Amino acid sequence: MSYQYPPGGYPPGGYPPPPPPGGSPGGFPPPPPGPPPGRTPSAPGSRGYGGTRRIEPGGFYPCLYRYTYIWLQNGRSFWFYPVFIGRSSVTGYRWRRNQWEYYGLELNRIAYFTC
Repeated sequence: MSYQYPPGGYPPGGYPPPPPPGGSPGGFPPPPPGPPPGRTPSAPGSRGYGGTRRIEPGGFYPCLYRYTYIWLQNGRSFWFYPVFIGRSSVTGYRWRRNQWEYYGLELNRIAYFTC
């Protein structure tokens, strides 16, 4: 089973192109239709907490197209809606200022996540 989206993939070493204002490019998934859940998950402890996971190869796939909460290495955290997972990065939409914004980040910047 392949988790690559869209079929054929994106250019090597690059993120998929950002969606144009007011729509999505051919085949690129649009942002989720509504805001993320109103409850923010509890922060993980040094051993992890509940359904939180450490980043490892393939570990992000169950969260594809699902509301996901991310804790970064630098201490920041936010709601995210992943739509593409590469070898070393993930792209999707980040909830910021009460709207979804296209966003991509390197997997090594993520400390924990839950979906």
